[in-house]
Amino acid sequence: MIQVLIVEDEKPISSLIRLSLTKEGCACTCAYDGAQAADLLERNRYDLILLDVMLPEVDGFELMEYIRPLEIPVIFLTARSSVRDRVKGLRLGAEDYIVKPFETIELLARVDVVLRRYKKRDAVLEIGGLRIDTGSMQVWRDGEEICLTRTEYELLLLFARSPRRALFRETIYERVWGEEYPFGSRAVDLHVQRLRKKVGWEHLLQAVNKVGYRLEVDG
Repeated sequence: MIQVLIVEDEKPISSLIRLSLTKEGCACTCAYDGAQAADLLERNRYDLILLDVMLPEVDGFELMEYIRPLEIPVIFLTARSSVRDRVKGLRLGAEDYIVKPFETIELLARVDVVLRRYKKRDAVLEIGGLRIDTGSMQVWRDGEEICLTRTEYELLLLFARSPRRALFRETIYERVWGEEYPFGSRAVDLHVQRLRKKVGWEHLLQAVNKVGYRLEVDG
Protein backbone atom coordinates (compact mmCIF):
# COMPACT_ATOMS: atom_id res chain seq x y z
CA MET A 1 0.00 0.00 0.00
CA ILE A 2 1.22 3.50 -0.87
CA GLN A 3 2.30 5.40 2.27
CA VAL A 4 1.69 9.17 2.07
CA LEU A 5 2.74 11.83 4.58
CA ILE A 6 0.52 14.93 4.49
CA VAL A 7 2.20 17.95 6.08
CA GLU A 8 -0.47 20.63 6.29
CA ASP A 9 -1.34 22.85 9.27
CA GLU A 10 -4.91 23.60 8.13
CA LYS A 11 -6.75 20.58 9.50
CA PRO A 12 -9.84 20.81 7.22
CA ILE A 13 -7.58 20.75 4.15
CA SER A 14 -5.48 17.95 5.62
CA SER A 15 -8.59 15.89 6.38
CA LEU A 16 -9.98 16.40 2.87
CA ILE A 17 -6.70 15.30 1.28
CA ARG A 18 -6.49 12.29 3.57
CA LEU A 19 -10.05 11.24 2.77
CA SER A 20 -9.49 11.58 -0.99
CA LEU A 21 -6.23 9.61 -0.99
CA THR A 22 -7.58 6.93 1.33
CA LYS A 23 -10.37 6.32 -1.19
CA GLU A 24 -7.64 5.79 -3.79
CA GLY A 25 -6.07 3.05 -1.69
CA CYS A 26 -3.31 5.07 0.00
CA ALA A 27 -2.42 4.93 3.69
CA CYS A 28 -2.08 8.51 4.95
CA THR A 29 -0.36 10.03 7.98
CA CYS A 30 -0.92 13.68 8.85
CA ALA A 31 1.53 16.14 10.41
CA TYR A 32 0.51 19.68 11.31
CA ASP A 33 3.89 21.39 11.60
CA GLY A 34 7.39 20.94 10.25
CA ALA A 35 8.89 19.62 13.48
CA GLN A 36 6.26 16.89 13.79
CA ALA A 37 6.87 15.92 10.16
CA ALA A 38 10.62 15.63 10.78
CA ASP A 39 9.97 13.33 13.76
CA LEU A 40 7.72 11.11 11.65
CA LEU A 41 10.30 10.95 8.88
CA GLU A 42 12.90 9.71 11.36
CA ARG A 43 10.69 6.78 12.38
CA ASN A 44 8.84 5.84 9.20
CA ARG A 45 9.29 5.38 5.47
CA TYR A 46 6.93 7.10 3.04
CA ASP A 47 6.37 6.79 -0.70
CA LEU A 48 5.21 10.38 -1.16
CA ILE A 49 5.06 13.63 0.82
CA LEU A 50 2.49 16.38 0.28
CA LEU A 51 4.10 19.43 1.84
CA ASP A 52 2.70 22.84 2.67
CA VAL A 53 5.20 25.71 2.55
CA MET A 54 3.84 27.96 5.29
CA LEU A 55 4.10 25.75 8.39
CA PRO A 56 4.61 26.38 12.10
CA GLU A 57 7.96 25.47 13.69
CA VAL A 58 9.81 24.60 10.48
CA ASP A 59 8.53 25.79 7.10
CA GLY A 60 8.24 23.59 4.05
CA PHE A 61 11.29 24.94 2.26
CA GLU A 62 13.45 24.30 5.34
CA LEU A 63 11.98 20.83 5.79
CA MET A 64 12.74 20.07 2.15
CA GLU A 65 16.44 20.31 2.96
CA TYR A 66 15.94 17.46 5.43
CA ILE A 67 13.79 15.40 3.05
CA ARG A 68 16.02 15.63 -0.02
CA PRO A 69 18.64 13.06 1.10
CA LEU A 70 15.82 10.59 1.83
CA GLU A 71 14.90 10.53 -1.89
CA ILE A 72 11.16 10.66 -1.24
CA PRO A 73 9.12 12.46 -3.92
CA VAL A 74 7.52 15.69 -2.70
CA ILE A 75 4.60 17.74 -4.00
CA PHE A 76 4.35 21.24 -2.53
CA LEU A 77 0.87 22.49 -1.60
CA THR A 78 0.78 26.21 -0.93
CA ALA A 79 -1.07 29.48 -1.25
CA ARG A 80 2.17 31.17 -2.33
CA SER A 81 1.73 31.46 -6.07
CA SER A 82 4.65 33.66 -7.13
CA VAL A 83 6.95 32.37 -9.83
CA ARG A 84 9.90 32.86 -7.48
CA ASP A 85 8.36 30.52 -4.87
CA ARG A 86 7.46 27.90 -7.48
CA VAL A 87 10.96 27.97 -8.91
CA LYS A 88 12.48 27.74 -5.43
CA GLY A 89 10.34 24.72 -4.57
CA LEU A 90 11.26 22.91 -7.78
CA ARG A 91 14.94 23.73 -7.42
CA LEU A 92 14.89 22.31 -3.90
CA GLY A 93 13.88 19.01 -5.48
CA ALA A 94 10.09 18.92 -5.41
CA GLU A 95 8.36 16.92 -8.14
CA ASP A 96 5.44 19.33 -8.42
CA TYR A 97 4.01 22.52 -6.94
CA ILE A 98 0.23 22.94 -6.54
CA VAL A 99 -1.21 26.33 -5.65
CA LYS A 100 -4.19 26.58 -3.27
CA PRO A 101 -7.07 26.51 -3.72
CA PHE A 102 -6.99 23.42 -5.91
CA GLU A 103 -9.55 20.87 -7.08
CA THR A 104 -9.28 17.40 -5.56
CA ILE A 105 -9.34 15.84 -9.02
CA GLU A 106 -6.23 17.85 -9.98
CA LEU A 107 -4.39 16.78 -6.83
CA LEU A 108 -5.22 13.11 -7.41
CA ALA A 109 -4.08 13.31 -11.02
CA ARG A 110 -0.75 14.90 -10.05
CA VAL A 111 -0.22 12.40 -7.25
CA ASP A 112 -0.83 9.57 -9.71
CA VAL A 113 1.70 11.02 -12.18
CA VAL A 114 4.40 11.24 -9.50
CA LEU A 115 3.71 7.74 -8.18
CA ARG A 116 3.93 6.33 -11.70
CA ARG A 117 7.15 8.24 -12.33
CA TYR A 118 8.68 6.65 -9.23
CA LYS A 119 7.14 3.27 -10.10
CA LYS A 120 5.20 3.19 -6.84
CA ARG A 121 2.01 2.07 -8.56
CA ASP A 122 1.68 -1.59 -9.46
CA ALA A 123 2.85 -1.98 -13.05
CA VAL A 124 0.53 -4.94 -13.63
CA LEU A 125 -2.92 -5.42 -12.09
CA GLU A 126 -4.69 -8.77 -12.13
CA ILE A 127 -8.36 -8.45 -11.26
CA GLY A 128 -11.69 -9.86 -12.39
CA GLY A 129 -10.02 -12.30 -14.79
CA LEU A 130 -8.09 -9.49 -16.48
CA ARG A 131 -4.40 -8.66 -16.67
CA ILE A 132 -3.82 -4.91 -16.96
CA ASP A 133 -0.37 -3.58 -17.85
CA THR A 134 -0.41 0.07 -16.77
CA GLY A 135 2.91 0.75 -18.45
CA SER A 136 1.88 -0.30 -21.95
CA MET A 137 -1.85 0.33 -21.33
CA GLN A 138 -2.65 -3.17 -22.60
CA VAL A 139 -5.39 -5.45 -21.28
CA TRP A 140 -5.68 -9.24 -21.64
CA ARG A 141 -8.20 -11.94 -20.78
CA ASP A 142 -7.15 -15.60 -21.08
CA GLY A 143 -4.07 -14.56 -23.02
CA GLU A 144 -5.97 -12.57 -25.62
CA GLU A 145 -5.55 -8.82 -25.81
CA ILE A 146 -8.68 -6.67 -25.53
CA CYS A 147 -8.67 -3.47 -27.58
CA LEU A 148 -10.05 -0.53 -25.62
CA THR A 149 -10.37 3.14 -26.40
CA ARG A 150 -8.43 5.56 -24.19
CA THR A 151 -11.61 6.47 -22.31
CA GLU A 152 -12.57 2.82 -21.81
CA TYR A 153 -9.07 2.05 -20.52
CA GLU A 154 -9.13 4.93 -18.01
CA LEU A 155 -12.59 3.81 -16.89
CA LEU A 156 -11.35 0.23 -16.46
CA LEU A 157 -8.32 1.38 -14.48
CA LEU A 158 -10.49 3.50 -12.17
CA PHE A 159 -12.66 0.51 -11.26
CA ALA A 160 -9.68 -1.84 -11.00
CA ARG A 161 -8.04 0.46 -8.47
CA SER A 162 -11.26 0.91 -6.49
CA PRO A 163 -12.71 -2.61 -6.12
CA ARG A 164 -15.78 -3.15 -3.96
CA ARG A 165 -16.34 0.59 -3.62
CA ALA A 166 -19.39 2.39 -4.97
CA LEU A 167 -18.35 5.26 -7.22
CA PHE A 168 -20.72 8.12 -7.95
CA ARG A 169 -21.32 8.96 -11.61
CA GLU A 170 -20.04 12.46 -10.88
CA THR A 171 -16.79 11.08 -9.49
CA ILE A 172 -16.35 8.68 -12.41
CA TYR A 173 -16.90 11.43 -14.96
CA GLU A 174 -14.53 13.87 -13.26
CA ARG A 175 -11.77 11.26 -12.90
CA VAL A 176 -12.02 9.83 -16.42
CA TRP A 177 -13.11 12.82 -18.52
CA GLY A 178 -11.30 15.40 -16.38
CA GLU A 179 -14.28 17.75 -16.40
CA GLU A 180 -17.18 18.67 -14.16
CA TYR A 181 -20.09 16.24 -14.55
CA PRO A 182 -22.78 17.67 -16.86
CA PHE A 183 -26.16 17.16 -15.22
CA GLY A 184 -28.21 14.46 -16.95
CA SER A 185 -25.28 13.11 -18.97
CA ARG A 186 -25.48 9.47 -20.05
CA ALA A 187 -21.80 9.25 -20.99
CA VAL A 188 -20.81 7.22 -17.93
CA ASP A 189 -23.66 4.71 -18.35
CA LEU A 190 -23.02 4.22 -22.06
CA HIS A 191 -19.29 3.70 -21.60
CA VAL A 192 -19.82 1.31 -18.69
CA GLN A 193 -22.20 -0.78 -20.80
CA ARG A 194 -19.64 -1.08 -23.60
CA LEU A 195 -16.81 -1.77 -21.16
CA ARG A 196 -18.75 -4.57 -19.46
CA LYS A 197 -19.19 -6.41 -22.76
CA LYS A 198 -15.64 -5.90 -23.97
CA VAL A 199 -13.93 -7.18 -20.81
CA GLY A 200 -16.52 -9.72 -19.67
CA TRP A 201 -17.56 -7.87 -16.52
CA GLU A 202 -21.32 -8.11 -17.13
CA HIS A 203 -21.86 -9.55 -13.66
CA LEU A 204 -18.94 -7.91 -11.86
CA LEU A 205 -19.44 -4.26 -12.76
CA GLN A 206 -22.71 -3.62 -10.98
CA ALA A 207 -25.02 -0.61 -10.95
CA VAL A 208 -25.66 0.96 -7.56
CA ASN A 209 -29.09 2.57 -7.35
CA LYS A 210 -29.00 6.39 -7.33
CA VAL A 211 -25.21 6.33 -7.01
CA GLY A 212 -23.24 4.86 -9.92
CA TYR A 213 -21.26 1.64 -10.21
CA ARG A 214 -19.23 -0.78 -8.15
CA LEU A 215 -16.77 -3.51 -9.18
CA GLU A 216 -17.66 -6.62 -7.17
CA VAL A 217 -14.66 -8.91 -7.01
CA ASP A 218 -13.39 -11.32 -4.36
CA GLY A 219 -10.29 -10.66 -2.30
